[in-house]
Amino acid sequence: MALGMTKVLHVKLPVTDLQRSVTWYGRLMDLALAHEFVEEDELRGAALRSAEGGFSIALRLRQHCAGSPDLTGHDVAAFHVESRDALLDVQRRAADLGAVHTDVQERGPGQAVVDVTDPDGTVLRFFWVDAAAAPETFIGYVFDGDGPPELVDEPRLDAPEVFGR
Repeated sequence: MALGMTKVLHVKLPVTDLQRSVTWYGRLMDLALAHEFVEEDELRGAALRSAEGGFSIALRLRQHCAGSPDLTGHDVAAFHVESRDALLDVQRRAADLGAVHTDVQERGPGQAVVDVTDPDGTVLRFFWVDAAAAPETFIGYVFDGDGPPELVDEPRLDAPEVFGR
């Protein structure tokens, strides 16, 4: 029986400078300030909402996160964009912000990504998938150096269910 989950509500990221990150994320992704979180009379977090995508990015000062997590170089989330051309807009916005970003990377038939690094070194992945070309079966991605990955159809993991197998 399904749980009835319909979407990801928010992704929460640790940041070192809350104002800088609120401004940066707002400009890159057209996000609006929706919430602020004050604890012990100190502003420690904020949430930015996407009117377009119906999700939020929550930001919390790293020193007030459990374990002070550092996600440098890690892609914590992939955001779907509506077209391959939208990836070019992501690149332009990232360049305007002075952010490190990749070129458009092909990921198989009807798939491409652009990675953008935020001011704290966390990587955001912007992913385009052509719904008409996306198979409803398992696909494994084998990365070996530069270039697009090799696509495989047999999983290495023993999973309870893999698309009707």
